[in-house]
Amino acid sequence: MNSTCVDEQHDLDHYLFPIVYIFVIIVSVPANIGSLCVSFLQAKKENELGIYLFSLSLSDLLYTLTLPLWINYTWNNDNWAFSSALCKGSAFFMYMNFYSSTAFLTCIAVDRYLAVVYPLKFFFLKTRRFAFMVSLFIWFLETIFNGIILWEDETATEYCDAKKSNFTLCYDKYPLEKWQIRFNLFRTCIGYALPLVIMMICNKKVYQAVQHNKATERSEKKRIIKLLVSITLTFVLCFTPFHVMLLIRSILERDGQVFDSKSGKQTYKIYRITVALTSLNCVADPILYCFVTETGRADMWNILKFCTGKLNKSQRQRKHILSLSTKDTVELDILE
Repeated sequence: MNSTCVDEQHDLDHYLFPIVYIFVIIVSVPANIGSLCVSFLQAKKENELGIYLFSLSLSDLLYTLTLPLWINYTWNNDNWAFSSALCKGSAFFMYMNFYSSTAFLTCIAVDRYLAVVYPLKFFFLKTRRFAFMVSLFIWFLETIFNGIILWEDETATEYCDAKKSNFTLCYDKYPLEKWQIRFNLFRTCIGYALPLVIMMICNKKVYQAVQHNKATERSEKKRIIKLLVSITLTFVLCFTPFHVMLLIRSILERDGQVFDSKSGKQTYKIYRITVALTSLNCVADPILYCFVTETGRADMWNILKFCTGKLNKSQRQRKHILSLSTKDTVELDILE
């Protein structure tokens, strides 16, 4: 039994997490299902980017489907009412989403960079076969790395003197265990910092290519740059606060220290808020990568028409229109 208890943290979770998670479920589930359909159509059009988008949407959807369990957990003041196996599975899919998302977002950034900066080179990197193999490798790698969660005991019991009651915690133990600290440091460097650097470099190169392209109208440049900035900021806002606080916790709790001070409790409260922020990535991804482009919107509109029986034969014939990766994600067809 862990006798440490951050009373304010349970009260914070009780109100914050259900509100955020319910919003994410309402928006993310239909958006990512639509994104799966759109990305599937793009992949059928010989667009390798559709493979990465499909994997990204699938990762977001799998995590979103576990949110009802986390809502129940936080609504009960961080008291896990389900089995230990469900705790392990929920934590597994949560962290799978965090780091598979960063990996697939990096693949999308690199693919866009190659399409814009080197349109006549590296053709073998722009094939559906290569994208499929990379995506499969990422799923395999993330499953192996996060599989440790399934082997460890992820539930712990704590006693709160103020509330005179026990709480069954799921995964988020404090102080952190030694294996969690080592794992967190590894994931922060490889799963977050490295993808962030690669993404920022690629987006910067795309930005420079757009700025120096004389055939691009000024209004189009602004639109493309605005989208690039939005994509980068979304990644930073969703994942940076969480990893900063995770790093701080790993340093403060490296010797198994317990939050006794007021500043320690405040640090833990901020960390918990950042956990909720990461789920917003499941909302931002389908909007930024599938529904802001003309091709993505057109595909989604045709899917809706097909589902309602309003898609006529002539419209079905238009499904063979070529859909290039540059055009589908950042509408850079004007560069051609």
